[in-house]
Amino acid sequence: MNQIPPLDLTEQYKSIGAEVNAAVLEVLASGRYINGPVVSQFEQAFADYIGAATCIACNSGTDALFLALRAFNIGVGDEVITSPFTFIATAEMISAAGATPVFVDIDPQTYNLDLQQIEAAITPKTKAIMPVHLFGHPVDMTELTAIAQTHQLLVIEDCAQAVGAAWNGVRVGNIGQIGCFSFYPTKNLGACGDGGAITVNDAAIADRIRLLRDHGRREGYIHEEVGVNSRLDAVQAAILSIKLRYLDTWNAGRQVVAERYHQLLEHVPGIILPQALPDGQAVWNQYTIRIPASPQGNNRDRVRQHLQQQGIISMIYYPLPLHLQPVYKFLGYQPGQLPVSEQLANEVLSLPMYPELTLEQQERVVYALKDSLS
Repeated sequence: MNQIPPLDLTEQYKSIGAEVNAAVLEVLASGRYINGPVVSQFEQAFADYIGAATCIACNSGTDALFLALRAFNIGVGDEVITSPFTFIATAEMISAAGATPVFVDIDPQTYNLDLQQIEAAITPKTKAIMPVHLFGHPVDMTELTAIAQTHQLLVIEDCAQAVGAAWNGVRVGNIGQIGCFSFYPTKNLGACGDGGAITVNDAAIADRIRLLRDHGRREGYIHEEVGVNSRLDAVQAAILSIKLRYLDTWNAGRQVVAERYHQLLEHVPGIILPQALPDGQAVWNQYTIRIPASPQGNNRDRVRQHLQQQGIISMIYYPLPLHLQPVYKFLGYQPGQLPVSEQLANEVLSLPMYPELTLEQQERVVYALKDSLS
């Protein structure tokens, strides 16, 4: 029996391999491996795609978050409100910039920030809100932007899992003051290695980010401030430029796969399906169901083990919320303080999700899921 992985990048490569190979060989022959025209061309194409004035490419989504915080001078003594139910890079870069992450619980339907709880977390030290468009689902940016404007806070969008997603027709990364993207291979627009980008409409902020990503210099050996080495190499830029042309098609494919899951799982007892908000266009980086615990124990882990025995590999994002991670023990959060995040950490299960997933494969997943629940 063939295994069904959570993501199959080999299928994607089969469809564009010739283009990718040619582009990579062209870069190798050029001798221009860092910065240069290939990177600039990708930056312009990605800015146009998002609808932003400027894109600055960097070497990871993690660095994108860090550079965004640095560009707005967020640091020691400042607080940034964000989600505890995401990859650690979100909070980690707030800490790396010298600021303090403040965690607000999530909505049980969207898995995104519970916007009703944000204002209670705002203090005189709060400088920004960092919403995470988790699993490819945009946050309600109408409500979040209104909160931020009322309290004069920056909005730094973590779009790592949501490239191409939109809220009310505007793509994420072009709604707040700045958008941060990851091109890690598992993302909807994935490089063949690490990569990231920042989108911004403020020319002065864009100029500062370019400075910071290259050792605090504009050219040569004159350094204006302490920066970092965070450049996207030309090979990855060439690959991303090709993939960008297919992104909308792949995202549409993910939406088809998600809709099929909806139809196949709609009436299956014992699971809760993910929900997209009406004004949002989700791009389904993950299809994440919930399997509530029973008096007999954690159903989710038992179901996952059964799927694995049937050759179906599922994933758990994220088994321990950030506010309970050992690294953030010093912040003083206690178990039970953010109950929805803690509950979902024990219930979520991400099923195989990629544009090339066939109906036959999905039916196998669903059959195995039903079998495990019965």
